[in-house]
Order: sequence, then C-alpha cells, then structure tokens
Amino acid sequence: MAHPQQLLPNLTFLDLQPPMTDAAREVATSLSAPRPTLDPKYFYDERGSALFDAITRTPEYYPTRTEASLLADHADAMAAELGSDLVIAEPGAGGCEKVRILLDRWRPSGYMPLEISRECLLDATRALAPRYPAVRFNAVCADYSQALSFPADDGGRPRLVFFPGSTIGNFEPSARGDFLRGLRHLAGDQGYLLIGADLQKDPARLNAAYNDAAGHTAAFNLNALHHLNRRLGCGFDPDAFVHRAFYNDREQRIEMHLECRRDQSITVGDRRIDLPAGSRIHTENSYKFTVEGFSRELMGAGFTPLSSWVDDDNLFSIHLARAA
Repeated sequence: MAHPQQLLPNLTFLDLQPPMTDAAREVATSLSAPRPTLDPKYFYDERGSALFDAITRTPEYYPTRTEASLLADHADAMAAELGSDLVIAEPGAGGCEKVRILLDRWRPSGYMPLEISRECLLDATRALAPRYPAVRFNAVCADYSQALSFPADDGGRPRLVFFPGSTIGNFEPSARGDFLRGLRHLAGDQGYLLIGADLQKDPARLNAAYNDAAGHTAAFNLNALHHLNRRLGCGFDPDAFVHRAFYNDREQRIEMHLECRRDQSITVGDRRIDLPAGSRIHTENSYKFTVEGFSRELMGAGFTPLSSWVDDDNLFSIHLARAA
C-alpha cells in the first residue's frame, strides 16, 4: 500500500499509481463505432494544456473569467454558510489555479487536490504550499474513480468538494448522475459541494465561444490527433480534418467534432480503420444548464442545495450544496 511522502513542512504527496488504460484498444473501439468518438482526455498533452489556457483568455470564451469573478465576489457569503475550519478537496485539480481565490479568502485547515497527472500535481502543489504555510496540503495522484472513493479522514472537519469550470457539463446525463453521486461520497456525510455549471444562453454566444477568431479551439480539437499520432502511431493526417463546433438545441449542449475532408485510413494497434470523407469524429460535449434544473440534479445525487450565484449577464452559475 502506498504511503504519503513528506515533501514540504505542510505538503504530503500520496501516489495511488492510477491504473493505465489500454489506450490503443480504447481508441480503436471508439473510432470503429458507427458514430466515431474520441475521449476528450486525448486533447491534453503539454501542447493541449497550453492551448486550453489560451482559449480561456480569448474574448469569446466567457466561462473561466466569469466563474473566477463569481468566486471572488461571493467568497465571503460562501464562507458564512460553511465556516472556516474545513478541508477543500478538488478532484481533477490540474494546476490548482481557481482554488487560490478560496485559499486567499478562507484560509481553510487543509487542501486535498486529486489529479491523475503526477508531474502537474507535484509542480502545482510545490509552488502553492509555501504561499499558505497554515494550510495542510495533502496531494493525491489518482484518477477519477480512485478520487471519488477516497475516504474522508479530515480530523473531524467538514470536507468541501470543489469542482469548478463546468466540467460537469462534459458528462452525458446518465454518467453525470453517477459522477455527482461520486462527489457526494467524496464529500462525506458532513460535507459540502461547490460546483460550477455553465448556463443556457443565446446560441450565437455559445457558438462564438467554441469557435474563437484566433483559432485556439480549433487547434485544441485537432491536437487530439497529433497527440494520438505521437502516442500510438495512428497515422492521422491532421490537415485532412476540420474543426466543427455548434450548439445542439435539442440536446442543450455544445458539440465538438473533427470532420474528415478526404478519405483516410489509420492504424490503431493492429487494427486498420477507414474514415471516409465527410465523416465526423465526435470529440466533446458541453451541456448547458438552468439553475433550477441543475439544483434538481444535485438533489437527485444526494445533496441539499443551499445557495447559487449567477453573474449579471446570466452566463454562468456556481452552486453550494450540503450532503443530504
């Protein structure tokens, strides 16, 4: 069994050695389906992470800056409902950027980022922990399945699960319910959830956000092919694909696709896959919510909604809920 390593006076690191998936089999199966898909995780290598950071800074992409403003504007109101003697747990913490607002304003007892990328987690927490010497950092390298089953052992302090960014919108409805129930388990019976959810709005605003004029989102989408070529030797010709992103009104979601402009054959492991001109690889969904509808989903997952905050333009929402 893994044991925590003491990296700094207020930082321990626990490596749960996340299980490796058979990427070749997974990709071959998803691309061979009648409607080919790719898991959004393949967007992210070093270049993909840099491209996503560039997306968040474009004038069209509102979620990141809107959520950060909501957190800064309402942190005190959130703290009034929570108290300060708590532990923040953040599954999929990445570079631990957004939590800094809460660490600055709340000074909680502890912070537990859970992240599958070992290097990203180590770099972020080694830089962050010295800035908050009174906060106990317990960094855990884990995938989502491991993170959501991680037991609450916070010295009797309530645990606040922090899940920003409207990442919840990437889940299909049935999987979303399962994931929210996993967040309920991670929070524990005395815990809370603070979660971001992007709101339904004018489709023109949504379409612009996922088709920025600078082309960062297109490059981000296409980077999945470059990533798979390096990792699996698939032989994609990225120049033969074009980025497509649009709002599906019936499903109330943004969809991202890669459309093949000419016939192409690729190899994944020992399988050959033919992609005819005009076919599309579905790479991501981003569901959009209403405050009332998302509150119902929280209740269905075992939470009691406490408060929600929405910006003046009704672009984005943050929800605070307690374990029911």
